[in-house]
Amino acid sequence: MTMKDSYTYLEGFGNHFTTEALEDALPKGQNTPQKCPYNLYAEQLSGTAFTAPRTHNQRSWLYRIRPSVVHTPYEPYATNELLVSKFDDDSQLITPNQMRWSPFDIPSKNEKVDFVQGMKTLAGAGSPACRSGLAVHVYTANTDMKQTAFYNSDGDFLLVPQQGVLDITTEFGKMKVAPNEIAVIQRGIRFTVNLPDGPSRGYILEVFGAHFELPDLGVIGSNGLANPRDFLTPVASYQEESNVDWTIITKFNGKLFKVNQRHTPFDVVAWHGNYAPYKYDLAKFCVINSVSYDHLDPSIFTVLTAKSDTPGVAIADFVIFPPRWCVQENTFRPPYFHRNCMSEFMGLILGDYDGKKEGFLPGGGSLHNVMTPHGPDANVFQAASEATLKPDYMGQNNQAFMFESSFMLSLTHWGHKTCGKVQEDYYKVWAQLESKFTGKKDTLNGNKKK
Repeated sequence: MTMKDSYTYLEGFGNHFTTEALEDALPKGQNTPQKCPYNLYAEQLSGTAFTAPRTHNQRSWLYRIRPSVVHTPYEPYATNELLVSKFDDDSQLITPNQMRWSPFDIPSKNEKVDFVQGMKTLAGAGSPACRSGLAVHVYTANTDMKQTAFYNSDGDFLLVPQQGVLDITTEFGKMKVAPNEIAVIQRGIRFTVNLPDGPSRGYILEVFGAHFELPDLGVIGSNGLANPRDFLTPVASYQEESNVDWTIITKFNGKLFKVNQRHTPFDVVAWHGNYAPYKYDLAKFCVINSVSYDHLDPSIFTVLTAKSDTPGVAIADFVIFPPRWCVQENTFRPPYFHRNCMSEFMGLILGDYDGKKEGFLPGGGSLHNVMTPHGPDANVFQAASEATLKPDYMGQNNQAFMFESSFMLSLTHWGHKTCGKVQEDYYKVWAQLESKFTGKKDTLNGNKKK
């Protein structure tokens, strides 16, 4: 999708940025002078512990018109029972069945549903209280967040719009995020979402205990996959509003709370640091693929990863299946049949997916949990097994993605039943995979009879 974006950004991933909306608003040579320029307040936002290694330490200094502490006491917000964050008890459902969902409904014109109200949880693992685990959500919305901001105390959000542009105002500045782009908004950052071109639908990957980073490239070298220079962080942009009612909502250990204040939360005139939201255009991904034989593992399509304490094992990977040339010889080119020690949630942004030509639709999804068999359906297998192999540009105008996790994922009651979108007959896509064995059947104990 081509989108005109009038906002200004800083380029790079994980950089220490400096940006000011007013000249000389950033203090020189120190973070907390006795008096800040323009009589601003200095406020630090920490994304890691103070003593985290410097290579992983994340924090930013914000210079704002009023500190964020100026608000009424927290109180419970209207309950969203469909937004779930705790999966370490028996309140959720466990099933190894292959799951597939039809596209999730966008609210009707008679309903007014904003981004926060439209978040619903499909699956997850762990709990934010112990900073261990993740959640998979979808969102469907048709109205702006008016005089309302949200921040997540539980973890980082990776947003994947499927329909409709998200116009996101954050404390750090503004971003427009269209389908085939993603955005990451980390723990604690306040933001509001407007819908400039109407109703919107998409997916959210939330990680409780880590931040997203670029995957290691190993023997690929120093270039390829998602290049750091293509990530965009907003420049400082502020509003000056007084005596205006704002509601600030937070998700805190799975529950929603709110505070009220009489000024905008988006009054940061300048900031510096390396803890800031960003966006990325998936069309800029530099694809790696086999140029000789075999279908390689999908890890070569990893955009971002949230690492666990075990090297090479992710709490969550964000993987895409972008348009690419396929030239492998003597090879079954679609995804292979697979049993995985990881859980795989897949969604579709645009077009169709080469492993599932029917039933897997934009705005829907599928889940193949740990060690649950999965693979191409019968029709895809038959066609690919007999196809004439020649260079083929696969996936024109398509974009599928995967949230892959080392955790076993539990389903919410909404995701399992009450959403009304589960394709109960999904298992039948493999039912026609019959034996094509051409060898002899007269074997005994694994040896041919003589």
